[in-house]
Amino acid sequence: MTTWMLGQTLVFLLLIALLYWFMLLQRKAGDNQLSIFSQQLELSQQQLAAAQTETEELRAGIIGVGQRVLTLDQRVRNLENELQQLHNSFDALAEQQQALSLTDPEGKIYTRAMKMVQLGADLEEIMRECELPRAEAELLFNLHQAKP
Repeated sequence: MTTWMLGQTLVFLLLIALLYWFMLLQRKAGDNQLSIFSQQLELSQQQLAAAQTETEELRAGIIGVGQRVLTLDQRVRNLENELQQLHNSFDALAEQQQALSLTDPEGKIYTRAMKMVQLGADLEEIMRECELPRAEAELLFNLHQAKP
Protein backbone atom coordinates (compact mmCIF):
# COMPACT_ATOMS: atom_id res chain seq x y z
CA MET A 1 0.00 0.00 0.00
CA THR A 2 2.81 2.36 0.37
CA THR A 3 3.46 2.39 -3.31
CA TRP A 4 -0.08 3.13 -3.91
CA MET A 5 -0.01 6.01 -1.39
CA LEU A 6 3.22 7.19 -2.78
CA GLY A 7 1.67 7.19 -6.26
CA GLN A 8 -1.36 9.12 -4.99
CA THR A 9 0.85 11.61 -3.20
CA LEU A 10 2.86 12.08 -6.33
CA VAL A 11 -0.29 12.58 -8.41
CA PHE A 12 -1.57 14.97 -5.75
CA LEU A 13 1.66 16.97 -5.80
CA LEU A 14 1.61 16.98 -9.56
CA LEU A 15 -1.96 18.29 -9.54
CA ILE A 16 -1.00 20.99 -7.04
CA ALA A 17 1.99 21.96 -9.22
CA LEU A 18 -0.23 22.11 -12.28
CA LEU A 19 -2.79 24.15 -10.38
CA TYR A 20 -0.07 26.51 -9.16
CA TRP A 21 1.35 26.83 -12.69
CA PHE A 22 -2.15 27.46 -14.10
CA MET A 23 -2.77 30.13 -11.43
CA LEU A 24 0.54 31.82 -12.32
CA LEU A 25 -0.45 31.85 -16.00
CA GLN A 26 -3.84 33.31 -15.12
CA ARG A 27 -2.21 35.92 -12.89
CA LYS A 28 0.25 36.85 -15.66
CA ALA A 29 -2.58 37.15 -18.18
CA GLY A 30 -4.57 39.21 -15.67
CA ASP A 31 -1.55 41.45 -15.07
CA ASN A 32 -1.15 41.92 -18.83
CA GLN A 33 -4.82 42.80 -19.19
CA LEU A 34 -4.57 45.15 -16.22
CA SER A 35 -1.56 46.83 -17.83
CA ILE A 36 -3.43 47.20 -21.12
CA PHE A 37 -6.50 48.59 -19.37
CA SER A 38 -4.32 50.99 -17.38
CA GLN A 39 -2.72 52.26 -20.59
CA GLN A 40 -6.13 52.63 -22.24
CA LEU A 41 -7.44 54.47 -19.18
CA GLU A 42 -4.45 56.82 -19.19
CA LEU A 43 -4.89 57.48 -22.92
CA SER A 44 -8.60 58.13 -22.43
CA GLN A 45 -7.86 60.53 -19.59
CA GLN A 46 -5.38 62.42 -21.77
CA GLN A 47 -7.93 62.61 -24.59
CA LEU A 48 -10.58 63.79 -22.14
CA ALA A 49 -8.26 66.50 -20.78
CA ALA A 50 -7.43 67.63 -24.34
CA ALA A 51 -11.13 67.69 -25.25
CA GLN A 52 -11.95 69.69 -22.12
CA THR A 53 -9.21 72.20 -22.90
CA GLU A 54 -10.42 72.51 -26.49
CA THR A 55 -14.01 72.93 -25.28
CA GLU A 56 -12.96 75.71 -22.91
CA GLU A 57 -11.08 77.46 -25.71
CA LEU A 58 -14.10 77.19 -28.00
CA ARG A 59 -16.39 78.43 -25.24
CA ALA A 60 -14.15 81.43 -24.64
CA GLY A 61 -14.04 82.11 -28.39
CA ILE A 62 -17.81 81.85 -28.70
CA ILE A 63 -18.28 84.25 -25.80
CA GLY A 64 -15.90 86.71 -27.49
CA VAL A 65 -17.74 86.39 -30.79
CA GLY A 66 -21.06 86.83 -29.00
CA GLN A 67 -19.84 90.03 -27.38
CA ARG A 68 -18.61 91.34 -30.72
CA VAL A 69 -21.96 90.50 -32.32
CA LEU A 70 -23.76 92.41 -29.56
CA THR A 71 -21.45 95.39 -30.04
CA LEU A 72 -21.97 95.35 -33.80
CA ASP A 73 -25.72 94.98 -33.33
CA GLN A 74 -25.74 98.06 -31.11
CA ARG A 75 -23.68 99.98 -33.70
CA VAL A 76 -26.11 98.96 -36.45
CA ARG A 77 -29.05 100.17 -34.35
CA ASN A 78 -27.27 103.47 -33.71
CA LEU A 79 -26.54 103.88 -37.42
CA GLU A 80 -30.15 103.07 -38.29
CA ASN A 81 -31.29 105.75 -35.83
CA GLU A 82 -28.87 108.26 -37.32
CA LEU A 83 -30.03 107.35 -40.82
CA GLN A 84 -33.66 107.82 -39.77
CA GLN A 85 -32.79 111.22 -38.30
CA LEU A 86 -31.03 112.19 -41.53
CA HIS A 87 -34.08 111.08 -43.56
CA ASN A 88 -36.32 113.15 -41.31
CA SER A 89 -34.02 116.17 -41.63
CA PHE A 90 -33.86 115.72 -45.40
CA ASP A 91 -37.66 115.50 -45.63
CA ALA A 92 -38.02 118.63 -43.49
CA LEU A 93 -35.51 120.52 -45.65
CA ALA A 94 -37.24 119.38 -48.83
CA GLU A 95 -40.56 120.63 -47.45
CA GLN A 96 -38.98 123.96 -46.50
CA GLN A 97 -37.41 124.29 -49.94
CA GLN A 98 -40.74 123.51 -51.59
CA ALA A 99 -42.49 126.05 -49.39
CA LEU A 100 -39.88 128.69 -50.20
CA SER A 101 -40.09 128.04 -53.91
CA LEU A 102 -43.87 128.42 -53.78
CA THR A 103 -43.74 131.68 -51.83
CA ASP A 104 -40.81 133.31 -53.66
CA PRO A 105 -42.19 135.16 -56.72
CA GLU A 106 -38.74 135.70 -58.27
CA GLY A 107 -38.00 132.00 -57.80
CA LYS A 108 -41.16 131.25 -59.79
CA ILE A 109 -39.95 133.43 -62.60
CA TYR A 110 -36.56 131.76 -62.75
CA THR A 111 -38.14 128.31 -62.49
CA ARG A 112 -40.47 129.17 -65.35
CA ALA A 113 -37.55 130.50 -67.41
CA MET A 114 -35.56 127.27 -66.79
CA LYS A 115 -38.53 125.19 -67.93
CA MET A 116 -38.87 127.28 -71.05
CA VAL A 117 -35.14 126.79 -71.86
CA GLN A 118 -35.49 123.05 -71.34
CA LEU A 119 -38.54 123.01 -73.61
CA GLY A 120 -36.57 124.77 -76.37
CA ALA A 121 -37.68 128.42 -76.13
CA ASP A 122 -35.36 131.02 -77.61
CA LEU A 123 -33.72 133.92 -75.72
CA GLU A 124 -36.18 136.60 -76.89
CA GLU A 125 -39.21 134.54 -75.87
CA ILE A 126 -37.77 133.95 -72.40
CA MET A 127 -37.03 137.70 -71.95
CA ARG A 128 -40.54 138.62 -73.05
CA GLU A 129 -42.55 135.95 -71.13
CA CYS A 130 -40.58 136.15 -67.88
CA GLU A 131 -39.78 139.86 -68.04
CA LEU A 132 -36.09 139.24 -67.42
CA PRO A 133 -33.23 141.50 -68.43
CA ARG A 134 -31.09 140.24 -71.30
CA ALA A 135 -28.07 139.41 -69.08
CA GLU A 136 -30.15 137.24 -66.71
CA ALA A 137 -31.97 135.55 -69.56
CA GLU A 138 -28.67 134.81 -71.34
CA LEU A 139 -27.19 133.39 -68.12
CA LEU A 140 -30.18 131.10 -67.55
CA PHE A 141 -30.22 130.14 -71.23
CA ASN A 142 -26.51 129.24 -71.25
CA LEU A 143 -26.66 127.35 -67.91
CA HIS A 144 -29.70 125.25 -68.62
CA GLN A 145 -29.38 124.72 -72.33
CA ALA A 146 -26.18 122.73 -71.83
CA LYS A 147 -27.86 120.27 -69.45
CA PRO A 148 -29.00 117.04 -71.12
